[in-house]
Amino acid sequence: MLDAKLRPLIDPPLNALGRALAGAGITANAITFAGLALGLGGAAAIALGHIGWGLALIIANRVLDGLDGAVARVRGPSDLGGYFDIVADFAFYVSIPVGFGILAPANTLPALVLVASFVLTGVSFLAFAVIAGKRGASTEAHGRKSFFYSTGLAEGTETIAVFIAMCLFPAWFGTIAYAYAALCTLTVFQRSAMALAAFRD
Repeated sequence: MLDAKLRPLIDPPLNALGRALAGAGITANAITFAGLALGLGGAAAIALGHIGWGLALIIANRVLDGLDGAVARVRGPSDLGGYFDIVADFAFYVSIPVGFGILAPANTLPALVLVASFVLTGVSFLAFAVIAGKRGASTEAHGRKSFFYSTGLAEGTETIAVFIAMCLFPAWFGTIAYAYAALCTLTVFQRSAMALAAFRD
């Protein structure tokens, strides 16, 4: 919901740094994998009770997630890069609730519910992208991407805000997780309504 609105603010500094990194020979895929390693490290830190470190690594992951796109815009986006980027994103997204689930037994059920909602949201996102691409649809609302990005109530910005809230208020993990799982489920219904309108033959 907020991703496209934030792009005009975050793209200029990211693009400047992306040009410098591309000029130094650093590839977008290398940044993607480095970001994934940091994100998974954040989940592991949370699971071990080091929530402050987990928060720092979550933020680092998101910075690199923005930078890989900035480098790709300089070098030219690739289908393989787009594939790695979305797989890394969802691997990171599901790892954080798993980390909290391991941290405390009381977190297990809300973590499972949240991961399940991420799966549903991801399926609806990717299915929409495949069919939209098949029909020749395009959008740059989220910047230049390797495939069609549909807008939803729960996007990357909202997810990171939720992860930060979980790290700052870990005792409230269950409540936050259930609330965000509900928003993710609403996003699936929203995207399904969009599909009904866009793909009706």
